[in-house]
Amino acid sequence: MWPGLDDKRLTAWNALAVSALADAAAVLERSDYLEAAERCAEFVLRELRDESGRLLRTYKDGQAKLNAYLEDHAFVVEALLSLYEATFDPRWFAAARETADAMIARFADDQRGGFFETSSDHERLVARRKDLEDNPIPAGNSSAAYGLLRLAALTGEHDYERRAVSVLRLLHLAAVQHPQAFAHLLQALDFHFARVKEVALVGDDTRPFERVVRSRFRPHLVLAGGEEDGVPLLAGREPVDGRPAAYVCEQLACKRPVPESGELGGLLG
Repeated sequence: MWPGLDDKRLTAWNALAVSALADAAAVLERSDYLEAAERCAEFVLRELRDESGRLLRTYKDGQAKLNAYLEDHAFVVEALLSLYEATFDPRWFAAARETADAMIARFADDQRGGFFETSSDHERLVARRKDLEDNPIPAGNSSAAYGLLRLAALTGEHDYERRAVSVLRLLHLAAVQHPQAFAHLLQALDFHFARVKEVALVGDDTRPFERVVRSRFRPHLVLAGGEEDGVPLLAGREPVDGRPAAYVCEQLACKRPVPESGELGGLLG
């Protein structure tokens, strides 16, 4: 007898694939990777939601079912932010923010901090546990913290940061004692304490600036570009004398715009 075939599609795992493909596409300038990431994200947002727009967990034989867990929401937020930074398509940013708001509303623990693994409208369990350790994939809480910190940097919304910090306060001692079990959380912690640079690119052709940003590993940076269209980091940013320009900001306070990609490299250090 042939063994059973597990061919269901999970929201969380597809989101991890989107993140990896989007990051690789941006750095390597691979249009095929980017196309795959967008197709996958479109599938998740189209097929893995119910009629009210809430995320579902699993898809098989043309049917999506089961309430999505914290990791599904958190991984989708990170994936859509990575896809936005790779494409500057504001629909991905809007979807990331919508998913983050739903995650906070349905999973946040307002009393003790962090996020529950199951939503407030999930079937009643003996206890609502919290997903904590990054093994073998990021925990829902670690991913939620990192995604919300990135979203806070792009929007200036303090509540996103506050929710993320509640995770860090809950787990930072355990993470220091057992770093091998909290790799993604430590990445979020590092991001929180760093001087994060927010880079806004405006104008018709910003590819030279994009190449500078992506020319090296920059873990303490968020990137926005294209049309403002609901992306707060781009609000009020204009080209310089009709030429594309880059703004380097911290907490949405920007230095003078630079019209040359070489100058941007200097500002980023």
